[in-house]
Amino acid sequence: MDKQEIISSFAEFARAKNIDKVLMEQVLEEVFRTMIRKKYTSDENFDVIVNIEDGDLEMYRNRIIVEDDSPEAQELDKVTLSEAKKIDPEIAEEDIGDEFPQTVYLSDFGRRAILTARQTLIQKIKDVEKENLYLKYKDMTDEIVVTEVHQILSRELLLLDSEGNELSLPKNELIPKDRYRKGEMSKAVVHRVDMINGNPKIILSRTSPIFLERLFESEIPEVYDGLITIKKVVRQPGERAKVAVESYDDRIDPVGACVGMKGSRIHSIVRELNNENIDVINYTDNLDLYITRALSPAKITSIKMEDDGRVSVFLKPDQVSLAIGKGGHNIKLASKLVGMEIDVYRDMDEYEIEEDIELSEFDDEEIEPWIRDELRRLGMETAKSVLNVGRELLINRSELEEETVDYLLALLKREFEEEEEQE
Repeated sequence: MDKQEIISSFAEFARAKNIDKVLMEQVLEEVFRTMIRKKYTSDENFDVIVNIEDGDLEMYRNRIIVEDDSPEAQELDKVTLSEAKKIDPEIAEEDIGDEFPQTVYLSDFGRRAILTARQTLIQKIKDVEKENLYLKYKDMTDEIVVTEVHQILSRELLLLDSEGNELSLPKNELIPKDRYRKGEMSKAVVHRVDMINGNPKIILSRTSPIFLERLFESEIPEVYDGLITIKKVVRQPGERAKVAVESYDDRIDPVGACVGMKGSRIHSIVRELNNENIDVINYTDNLDLYITRALSPAKITSIKMEDDGRVSVFLKPDQVSLAIGKGGHNIKLASKLVGMEIDVYRDMDEYEIEEDIELSEFDDEEIEPWIRDELRRLGMETAKSVLNVGRELLINRSELEEETVDYLLALLKREFEEEEEQE
């Protein structure tokens, strides 16, 4: 059992795992100390010196020489004079009380102990690898990584990075239109890193707003250089996103720089997100103007700030559907972007009459109580307030079915028409 050969083989294994020299020596020292503890009970009075570069190993057992009949003779850190003389014939009585360093050889442990040590080393190296992997990706949280699809499971995609580490992309962190095959490349952001039963779990995401922000940084030089600042990103993954940008340099148009000539710059981002519609908005501290830009492409007639922190936006009838957007995505994202709940109303032109009708004036057969409660929850107490909201918003913002909304609007319109005829 040549110690240099053993150290070299141990070191080669550790080096293959990209463990640095200092850490390798620490791990190997701990492995040999484990061997010592198994054989001698304790390693407190042992010195272990490992030199990776020279392939050298030195182990010493340090004990104090005591008289043969000393009551301390049985202690682990003591050696009797006669035992010391057997090891080193030059030891004499005048050496009693001195420290006696005894060289420990690998052959003292036996072949089985060496094999066990190798298994211990392998386990420790694996533990170091796990810790290094955890720390590496912990520092990379919110950064983009490019990986290869290794396996497609029912709840997640298992991906491999450039070093062969396994990462996870859960199905709920995929854009709905994403379709991957084994061997394809995937781009995602490091969402979080968990340690589960001692094993690091790296979770990636393609639906995070941070992913879109990092794509802007990678594709638009002005954003990467800090000339343009991304103030906020909100997304409905795969459908629509809104990005508020600002530049402190008056010479730079932040929206134009992000979009590029004929959309050339943002096209690659849209393609990466499977044709997600991206609205780039010029950020401003003027809240009214910010709300107007957030609801683009709809054109707003007027804005009213409510006492409860909500905002009422009034538009021409043909602009309401644009403000709400497909599936209500536009108004939902605009609300998130400005940090306020936005309520959309039609202008009053169509029903410019002084009188209004309280919903409570209708009997329960015309408007059931639960419908009145639902409308009241949305801040609508009168017939005119319901008509001004319009069909699209009622369907998207309330719990009412389409048939119920159509019936309700027809009932209220008919009520106003009858009053006009009477006048």
